Amino acid sequence: MWIPPLLVLPLIIYNIAVFGLFGLTTASWDSPVFTIAMVSGAAWSLTMGDLLVLLALGLLFFEVIRATRTGTGSIMDHGFSTVVFVVYLVEFLVVPAAATSLFFICMAMSFVDLVAGFSVSIRSARRDVNLG
Repeated sequence: MWIPPLLVLPLIIYNIAVFGLFGLTTASWDSPVFTIAMVSGAAWSLTMGDLLVLLALGLLFFEVIRATRTGTGSIMDHGFSTVVFVVYLVEFLVVPAAATSLFFICMAMSFVDLVAGFSVSIRSARRDVNLG
């Protein structure tokens, strides 16, 4: 069963939040979800943007694991990962609401997924070549 690239989820969440249901602005990503008083006396806040980055990091982990699979399905995964990265890049360059550090970090994670997928595939393909 084919599963789409997982890093499309942060892209969808960002677009829904900024352009759709939640009506957030790009500044809303800096609003704290909660604040914890640390033993040192400092206050640590977790923002909406931080949560999205944490989600994307977790999904990137699973994408790198998925990149180790071999077979014809991995070719489709690489193709769709490329499409997801291109959508991130075009949106970052063209859409004013996407010109944020948060969106750029998610785009960079999509790029890491793309490069890792191709690198793992090339590396495993080299091992599969038998000479002699």
